[in-house]
Amino acid sequence: MKGIILAGGSGTRLSPSTDSINKHLLPVFDKPMIYYPLSVLMLGGIKEIMIISTPEDTIRFEKLLGDGTDLGITLTYREQAEPKGIPEALTISEDFIGEAKVALILADNIFYGQGFTTILRNAIKNHRHATIFGYRVKDPRRFGVVEFDHHQKAISLEEKPEEPKSDFAVTGLYMYDQRAVQIAKKLKPSARGELEITDLNKEYLKWNQLDVELLGRGFAWMDAGTQESLFEAAEFVKTTQQRQGFKIACLEEIAYYLGYITKESLYKKGKSMEKNDYGQYLMDIADRKHTQQYWDSIDHHPMLGLVNHE
Repeated sequence: MKGIILAGGSGTRLSPSTDSINKHLLPVFDKPMIYYPLSVLMLGGIKEIMIISTPEDTIRFEKLLGDGTDLGITLTYREQAEPKGIPEALTISEDFIGEAKVALILADNIFYGQGFTTILRNAIKNHRHATIFGYRVKDPRRFGVVEFDHHQKAISLEEKPEEPKSDFAVTGLYMYDQRAVQIAKKLKPSARGELEITDLNKEYLKWNQLDVELLGRGFAWMDAGTQESLFEAAEFVKTTQQRQGFKIACLEEIAYYLGYITKESLYKKGKSMEKNDYGQYLMDIADRKHTQQYWDSIDHHPMLGLVNHE
């Protein structure tokens, strides 16, 4: 499976903070926002990833992340001239996807929770046609809403309904088979002039080919697209990291435990940032002795649940 991160858009809901910079480069506490969706794809074992952004911002993402070599993955970039909806990411990356299955994630989405890696990798392993992830929210009228039967099978989808049929929102993480590109090409713009991801998902639902993975009480899902949600996400990351002693969405740590980079590379990266907490954290990981007790603790790391240390 290949991965796509959609990091375009104008970021008007975060203006004036985004008047001169892409919102996905804004910090969520101690790291850029795009680290969080990229960590999700990496934890899923996806190594070929395309980042789609605006023409003026693509070069900034390249400067930040490079070609992925430092993380043991492959990163490529593509431009989205203007925001025409999430499904356009699929048509823009048609040649990149080819005949592969694809995971598409929005760059302002943050996922966290014990066992998330297990759920993610199982979803990829068992993926057939289309998979969405549902999360219980207090006010589903603000989101795309999925209704499902007692077998956890989707039976309806609605975009920001006045009277929601469930309280499960559709998160910004989607998995599709190779037909998704052709389906996206046939979609018509909605009243707001954009292609809607809900319409694409409805096509799979119509064929009874849409699976739903539910994220339960132990999970946090945040859409950091407003000033309030961005602040809340930063507070959540700060509090969790300080209380538990590990970092959320630390790309170098994930790459190291997945075996993509060496201990020496990890230490060197940390050394280049040794004057801040992030660099010190990387150096500390590289310096630890890998006792069985330590590896056992990593097996229960909320973001590294399926790592094979052998």
